[in-house]
Amino acid sequence: MEMPSFVSRVSRAEREDSEQFKQLVSFRIGQEEFGVDILVVQEIIRLPTITPLPNSQRFILGMINLRGKIIPVIDLRRRLKIRGGKSSVSDRKARVLIVEMQSSVTGFIVDSVSEVMRIPANEIEPTPHLVVSNIDSEYIKGVIKLPNRLVILLDFQQILKPQEVKEIQSARIHALEGDIRGANTAIESLFETT
Repeated sequence: MEMPSFVSRVSRAEREDSEQFKQLVSFRIGQEEFGVDILVVQEIIRLPTITPLPNSQRFILGMINLRGKIIPVIDLRRRLKIRGGKSSVSDRKARVLIVEMQSSVTGFIVDSVSEVMRIPANEIEPTPHLVVSNIDSEYIKGVIKLPNRLVILLDFQQILKPQEVKEIQSARIHALEGDIRGANTAIESLFETT
């Protein structure tokens, strides 16, 4: 009888562990604490310079260049319609969560990132009938009750509607074309001076 390899035992153990526990990145917007599955977060960065997009939705702040990739940036406070508090764009604690969603990468500005949490999956409760905060329940995956606080688990796959994703992709393409035109103009000016 052949013994299962160590690799298959580890992967099975890891699978069982991931089914029993969820790792979340917790972050704050105003007085609310939120969580997102760590598997969709590619990285967390400080707030860079954002190039505004003309004629875009109010919650789309613009684009950033992250190591050669053009990434749209969304103000999560505005998107979730969280009232109160100041805009996080000027705050030194503000961070951008770089999230992979619907086969594209998008940045979301939050007031601050708190911690990485490991929560038993059975502690994630379904969204209550009464909407938590003033946030649309479609954005909420569940609620985690901790001893002294409540963490709202967001579903980043629902944050943007399909039409909004198309608008962002279109704006991204135009931004890339703008960079190419700018590069061509710079090259032409070099030839004019020689």
